[in-house]
Amino acid sequence: MKTFRLAALALVSAAALAGCASDRVVAPAEMRGGVLTEAYSHKSLYTYAPDPTNPPRSMCAGECTAKWPPFRPNAGERDVRDFTIIKRDDGSPQWAYKGKPLYTFVGDQKTGDKTGDGAGGVWQAVK
Repeated sequence: MKTFRLAALALVSAAALAGCASDRVVAPAEMRGGVLTEAYSHKSLYTYAPDPTNPPRSMCAGECTAKWPPFRPNAGERDVRDFTIIKRDDGSPQWAYKGKPLYTFVGDQKTGDKTGDGAGGVWQAVK
């Protein structure tokens, strides 16, 4: 009977640990210095005023994406809290925050740069 209890306890413990590991979802971005940044590179993230939120859609395409690359999810990432993955018109995925598609700016060269904030009156760093 003691062996059965130990085996059952081990099985339940292993299942609980496996469940915790597989359910761990990490947000793709974090606040740093008052601005939302990519979790790994710490580049500032921006929204584009013309992008609608209901449904979320990116209006930045073609040449626009050369200066304002869409913030893309890595393989296996999924929606978490206020972050959702939307499908762009070309079918590729892009992160959105509270329904607004997210972008980086090629003019930002180092962590903490937010040189795109206010650009053209339509680009805003997420604060």
